[in-house]
Amino acid sequence: MAKPLLLVFALFVMGGLYAILAPSDVSSADTTKSQQVEAGRKLFAVGCSSCHGLNGQGSSQGPTLVGVGAAAVDFQVSTGRMPLAYPQQQAPQTKVSYNDDEIAALAAYVQTLGPGPEIPSASQYQPSGLTDEEVARGGELFRTNCSACHNAEGAGGALPNGKYAPSLVGVSDKHIYEAMLTGPQQMPVFSDQVVTPKDKQEIIAYLQTLHERPNNGGLALGGIGPVSEGLWTWIVGLGVLVAFAVWIAAKGAKAK
Repeated sequence: MAKPLLLVFALFVMGGLYAILAPSDVSSADTTKSQQVEAGRKLFAVGCSSCHGLNGQGSSQGPTLVGVGAAAVDFQVSTGRMPLAYPQQQAPQTKVSYNDDEIAALAAYVQTLGPGPEIPSASQYQPSGLTDEEVARGGELFRTNCSACHNAEGAGGALPNGKYAPSLVGVSDKHIYEAMLTGPQQMPVFSDQVVTPKDKQEIIAYLQTLHERPNNGGLALGGIGPVSEGLWTWIVGLGVLVAFAVWIAAKGAKAK
């Protein structure tokens, strides 16, 4: 009889110790997470469901959000691209409608709809301690994968059907990383399997170096390469030729 009672007592003590020592932090974290998700669900129902559906399933007005992940929500909402005021070709960057806590709650809720990329930590998107060779490699990666749309200087550029690649000047490291990770709008997704986290850091470091370099003078023409350069070539070059043609014609007429 003593052994069963001793066993019951031991189990009771172990259960009590476990309840006191272990689950408190876990339970608190779970409760906080649940509250955040619930807050995000309410915000979503008011501000997002009219386009994306009450359960994020999508509609004729907006795509499904199932599986896009928290990173996509953080990028779109914290840059003011969402919520979109009215349908248009491309969501522009505007004034942010939510504070940081509300954005985190929306992202946490959408993450529960289906697995997707999480919001990156500062250690992931902030390049530090990279060598000149690694920064140069970031430039190669950028020119290979990004410059066709964003231009070699990251100044942005026009795309078909009224769309455009936005300028990357002044864009935060976090948002550049999230954009590569999630592929907003017409941008392709550069997953960690295609462009590794280290590759992404090197690209960000290259952009930092590019945009922090001093202006040594000269006319940059917007930094958008052959578009503005070609325009000025036509205006100045063709203009000079026309002027010469008029001058020659006028001089020839006087000679007669």
